[in-house]
This record gives sequence, C-alpha cells and structure tokens, in this order.
Amino acid sequence: MDPGLATRPAAKQCTTVSVLLPLPLVAPYDYIVPDDLDIAPGAYVEVPLGARRATGVVWGAARGDVDAEKLREISAVLDLPPMPEDLRRFVDWVASYTLARLGSVLRMTMSVPRALEPPKTVTAYLPAAGIDEKSESLPGGVRLTDARRRVLRCLADGVPRSAPDIARIARVSASVVRGLAEAAALRQIALSDDEPVPQPDPGRPGAVLSDAQAAAAATLVGRVDAGFSVTLLDGVTGSGKTEVYFEAIAAALAAGRQVIVLLPEIALTADWLGRFESRFGAPPVVWHSDLPASERRRNWRAVLNGEAKLVVGARSALMLPFPSLGLIVIDEEHDPSYKQEDGVIYNARDMAVVRGHIGDFPVLLASATPSLETVENVWRGRYERLSLPERFAGAQMPDVAAIDMRAEQMDRQSWLSPTLCAAVQEVVAAGEQAMLFLNRRGYAPLTLCRACGHRLQCPQCTSWLVEHRLLDRLQCHHCGYSAPLPKTCPSCEAEDRFAACGPGVERLAEEARERFPDARFEIMSSDTVHKPADALALVRRMREREIDVLIGTQIMAKGFHFPLLTLVGVVDADLGLAGGDLRAAERTYQLLHQVAGRAGRADRPGRVLLQTYQPEHPVMETLIAGDRDRFIETEAAARREHGMPPYGRLAAVIVSGRDARAVDAAASALGRTAPRLDGVAVFGPAPAPIAVIRGRHRRRLLMRARKDVGIQDLLRQWVFALKPPSGVRISVDIDPYSFL
Repeated sequence: MDPGLATRPAAKQCTTVSVLLPLPLVAPYDYIVPDDLDIAPGAYVEVPLGARRATGVVWGAARGDVDAEKLREISAVLDLPPMPEDLRRFVDWVASYTLARLGSVLRMTMSVPRALEPPKTVTAYLPAAGIDEKSESLPGGVRLTDARRRVLRCLADGVPRSAPDIARIARVSASVVRGLAEAAALRQIALSDDEPVPQPDPGRPGAVLSDAQAAAAATLVGRVDAGFSVTLLDGVTGSGKTEVYFEAIAAALAAGRQVIVLLPEIALTADWLGRFESRFGAPPVVWHSDLPASERRRNWRAVLNGEAKLVVGARSALMLPFPSLGLIVIDEEHDPSYKQEDGVIYNARDMAVVRGHIGDFPVLLASATPSLETVENVWRGRYERLSLPERFAGAQMPDVAAIDMRAEQMDRQSWLSPTLCAAVQEVVAAGEQAMLFLNRRGYAPLTLCRACGHRLQCPQCTSWLVEHRLLDRLQCHHCGYSAPLPKTCPSCEAEDRFAACGPGVERLAEEARERFPDARFEIMSSDTVHKPADALALVRRMREREIDVLIGTQIMAKGFHFPLLTLVGVVDADLGLAGGDLRAAERTYQLLHQVAGRAGRADRPGRVLLQTYQPEHPVMETLIAGDRDRFIETEAAARREHGMPPYGRLAAVIVSGRDARAVDAAASALGRTAPRLDGVAVFGPAPAPIAVIRGRHRRRLLMRARKDVGIQDLLRQWVFALKPPSGVRISVDIDPYSFL
C-alpha cells in the first residue's frame, strides 16, 4: 500500500447541479455549488466557461457524466427570481419536438442579456423620521425656511422623488434639496432608473356586447382558472372577436394571472393597442424585435418579476419568463408569420398550446379563417369552438364577385380592368373609399434587358431583384441585398435598355393615378409602414377621409377597421395559387377572405371584386358563395386522400453551405441512408426552389409519414448519424410551412 494514501484527507462531498447555458449545446454542464451559496432550480447563475464567464440557469440535478474532480464552482447567483419551473419544462419540450439544441431554445428565453444585469439606480429622497413641513426645526438646529417647507410638502405623499423632480415641483433650487439631505432631514433611497410598466385595470367596464358576443364571453370567462383547455373563437370579419376575448383577459387579470396576446404584426397594430388602452385604462406591455433595447430590458425584467400583467407581442413573447401565466390568446391564429423559419424552427401557435398544457391554463385561438390544423382538432373534440356568425351592430358581409379577366379588354401594360376601374370611380364619386390589393411589394418583380433578355438577379441568391422605384433601388426580398439600377446591362453592356416586367404596388399606384387623377392615393406595405406610429397615422388619414384609394399588400388584411371603405379590388386573385405548396389554396383563401373583410364594416354595404383568370377554381367559387365551410371540407378531403397534414406528418431536412459540391455530397449521403419503413417516404435530395440564399447553396429532403409514426426518433437516428463536412449545415423543420 502506498503510505501517502493513508495520510491523504478524505475527499469532500460536494453538492453539484447541472447548469444550462444559452449556447448551441445539447445538454447542461455540471458545476459545484459553493458552501456559501444557496441555489435552487431555475436560479440564474454565473459560471466559468473556459477562460470567460457565462450566465446560465440551474437546470436540475447533476448529470454525473464528468469526473467530480474536474468540475468547477458556480461563481455567483444573480439577484433575479428563478426561471419558472413550467418554462424550464417548456424549453425541454420545444427542444425535443423541434430537434433543436437545448441551449439554443434557452437562448430564446434569455434574449436580452442586459436584463440579467442589475438595473441602474437613481437617488431619490423621502423625509427623515419625524420630519414634515410642520416641524419646528430640523436636525442640527437648521432653520426651516419657506423653501424647505415646500420641499417637505412635496414629499408629504410618501412618493420618493429625485432631486431634480423635487426642485421642479417645489420651485426651489437644487442647493435647497442638497442642504436638507446634508442636514439629515431627508433620507436617500435608491430607485430603479426604469419607468414602471403600466398596470391594466380589469375592473373597467367593457364594450356593450351583442347577445352572441356576451354568450361567447361568458363561456371564455368560465374557462379562466379552470385548468387547461383550447378554444377556437371562430367569428366572421367584423364580428367583434377582440371585445369578446377582452372579457377573458379581464377575468384572468382579476384572478391575479399574467396574460399573453400574440399578434401576427405587432409592429403595425397601434390601432389595436389603442383599443386595449381604452378598455383597460393603460397600454399593454409590448414585446417585439423593433423595441428599443432599454425597453426590451425593462419589459423582460417586469415579466420575470410579475409586474407585467399583460404582454402583447410577436411570437417571441411566448418565450418570456412569466411566473404566473394564466391565459394565452393567439389572434389570427391561421397567420403563417407565427412560424419561425430560422434558428430554432417552431410554430408559435402550436407551442402556445403546449405551454398552456404544461402550465394548466386555457389557450384561446381567434380567427375568421381558422387553419385546417385547428379545425381538425375541433372536429376531433380536442379543441372547443365558439362561433360568432354575424358582424357586430348589424353590419352586413360584403358581396363578392369575380371579374373574369379572360373576357376583359385590357390595355397593354395595364392591370386594372375596365370593370374594376368603373367600380372605383363610382365609389370615389360617392365620397366613399376603395382598397386595391396586390400582394407584391415594390414597382416590378422582374427587371430585364430589352437588348439581350438578361434578368437582373441577386448576386447572393437565386432570386430576381425587385425594383423599388420610390427608393430608386433594386432589392432582394430574401437576403436584403440592395443596389441602384445599373446604367448598362451586365451581360451585353447596352445602355438604358432595362424594362420593368409585371406590377408591384408602386406600379399599380402609378396606373391608378393616371386613371383617377382627382383621387387621393396612398400605398400601404412594409416599405411604407415601418412602425406603429406609421400605421396609426395612416389609419387616422383613412378615417378622416384624407385618402380615397388605399393600395397595398397583405398588411392591409391585419384587422384594420375603415368605416368608409366600401370597395375592395383584388388585382391578381390567382397570385398565391401557383407553385407546389400544399397550403397554397388554404393560404390564398385565408388572405383573400381577410382582405375582403375590410369592406363594408360599418353601416354602408361593401363589395369585393376579384380579378381572376380562374373563376371556376374552388377558392374563387367558395369566396364568391361565402361558403367558407365548404372550402375547408374540400381542402380537408384532398389532404386526407394524400396523407398530408393534418392527416400525416411532414419534416424537411435542409442541407446548406457555400461549397456546392460539399452540400451535394452531404445531401446525397442523407438520401442514401434515408429510412425505408412502412408508412414513411423520403423524397429528394433536390435543389430548393430558391437554391441559393445569402451565398449558401441549399438542398432539401422531405419526409412524409403516417400520423402515428414518431418522426423525431427517426430523424435523430438518420440525420444526426451523419457528421457533415466543415462548412455544411443541416437543419430540420418539423411541420414545415415554407417549401422554398
């Protein structure tokens, strides 16, 4: 026996935990808990990582896969409430379902690193004990002057104030405040520099509801604090769905619970936010990527501290650390923008249902055109459905008619048919408003050389450059590349021979101005409406009749209410039907139905004209007939026949990299090793429709499986078994929405 072993002290028993870091890691790391630290699961901690320090979350018991002698100690516990346990379970679930790295999902919940730091503080003051404006004297025999009495009177309400605020309110100089503090007549208090978040009042009376609205609202209120449920609020456009779910929000707030409302275009919904403020007496806490960094930091901390009672936001709001979440509302639940297509690929609508299930609280889905996935869950009894079949206050649904473009006499380089032009002219002459819808941004989707036929293409993507004449630029809508229109053709060097092909909304506005010279026009697209203030200003101009004809893209369909809008003209109703997207018909129907729903929302009847070369298409026929349910049933039958979602499972595998040969080799290797099982089919590899984006070549494989097949396990065994070469990335999209 080695004599040294007999004298060596026994190893100390250390407490160890696992800590998950917001990095692309598949699992947490183990760390030692120092004796002087009290650490609970969910605690935000600082740990050593290599030569630097990182912030993570205590995930649970140690994994035990590393020798204890090699472990390092946790450095510090941050002064924050712990991450809620149901959010940690949700992170685990999302990572497992989407096949994303666990640390990457955690990172979405810690998207504001500065929020983990202590907030900046300002010095505020209150009177010292026993001191007020009626005191005879101050400590140290300091005389109580009129100016000093005004300072004490200013603070008599018990609200701490900064020296500049005191000086302004009491109408004294800063030296007076400073003198009182030095005399110990005022005591200092450190206050957070953050503005407090607004607090909604659930007790304020809501709008007067119709009988149908009141019945739906009562049902929703009854489901608050009654455990997990999913309810579809299925109401026609203009039926007042928002006022109905406001009642459920009020009930959740009154019960002391936090609420999330997800909107598809939060940056453009200033009008909706105004309605919320009118209902609850305060604006909601807003969450989206365009917020200033300081506001995101404040709002994140307010959510974790439980101060933010209601958050209205984009899909990322679902990942905020709510400690007492009690209701999630997904407005326009059918909207494809709820699907995140990069990083961790997930559908916020579906993940909201999971978060509600984990947290045991209700989830509300609202839409006039619910997705087939949601309708199928209603049919199967998994979701409940509340219907609002009529518009509020007796307003009528608009009449919808098709303009058969095969029979119209069209001028060359014209996109507005004589029938539509006559309707616009009639509406404007009557003092009403019209909307022209074309879901194409910019001036023209394609620019080519008349001399040689060369098409201007993005140098980083296999997509055509879109001319934006208002900006005097060519832009790529996939990677953001931008450049001025060249003077000469890069292929044949001919000068000034470029031709714009096809219309965008800018070109449509140009034609409309020529046809209706006395009308006032405005373009509404993501190029002209960048932030809530822009949308609010446009809504005001529409309601004050400063605009006669509004021309725009799909953002016009996002719930805007224009009382004088009586005509909607859809310039190219067939636009979304082309291509091999399995949801093309559904998306086109939803978009056109929502756009049509902008017409006739008040006391004036509305009409919708669809310019189409396919008036016999099922989408057009059901839109004209106003028979949404027939469209849904037809679409469901077609999907069921081919085993497509929601009657089958899909998963896309995307291989990308800058070296086309390396990408092809990796994609081919995946194709050769694809699972061959009953109920499973793998298609590809094949170049993606947009084969290059941002300089990265892209190949796709598509797995289709029966509903009962566990595709995540299959993908783990298949895709993750391949180690791609350097520079090649493989990503998996469970339940894909985009096939580009």
